[in-house]
Amino acid sequence: MADRKPIISGNWKMHLNHFEALKLVQELSYLVTEDDIDAVDVSLHPPFTDIRTVQTVLEADRLPFHLGAQHCHFEANGAFTGEIAPSMLAKLNVSYVIVGHSERREVFGEADDMVNKKVLAILGSNMVPILCCGETLAERDANQAVSKIDGQVRAGLTGVTAEQAADMVIAYEPIWAIGTGRTASADDAQNMCASVRATVADVFGAEVADSVRIQYGGSVKPVNAKELMIQPDIDGALVGGASLDADSFARIVQYRLAD
Repeated sequence: MADRKPIISGNWKMHLNHFEALKLVQELSYLVTEDDIDAVDVSLHPPFTDIRTVQTVLEADRLPFHLGAQHCHFEANGAFTGEIAPSMLAKLNVSYVIVGHSERREVFGEADDMVNKKVLAILGSNMVPILCCGETLAERDANQAVSKIDGQVRAGLTGVTAEQAADMVIAYEPIWAIGTGRTASADDAQNMCASVRATVADVFGAEVADSVRIQYGGSVKPVNAKELMIQPDIDGALVGGASLDADSFARIVQYRLAD
């Protein structure tokens, strides 16, 4: 198995103004230690209006967190009111961009082909996509979870080179566990993340599959983080609600210290 450094990502969604964002980052800086950062990559994904503020504090205070974004358009520029181009994020030193999150797919109607265009655009601006995939409860109950994930991953990776894929992050997030308080069991999460890795292996080969980092997302909290993170095919967590509280998020980052 490759030595994959885990990555814990905080997806703040549509929460926190730039003052609140600054406060949260400063609180995290006191809680997350150098030893934590040696063991785990941490990315923070604020709303667009907070990104410049977060960038400034990260760089001014030399904080060891990666700056992330939650979304972008796939075009470089144009008449797309309300949208943000990948190059705009890159100029703010954004490192990771979430793409294909279930809320973008389910609420805003983003189909696989649009997700793929965004993946390619993010890579084209030298940032790392966090490609999300996940099934609904109905699909899971109908034994369609594996085929749904396989299709989303293959579509999202269309046109991506093996070298690019090896450096990507893929987040498996069962839709039925996002913001519901329900969490896939560690075994279920492991099985699905292993399935994601198998799809990557089928497309690009074992070496690339062994390098790509796969996150689990879906009501990750301090109490279940370690059980999830010790699974062999889970290399991180995409954290929603718990990332809005500095203490909770820091404890997830420090999962390895949990009893």
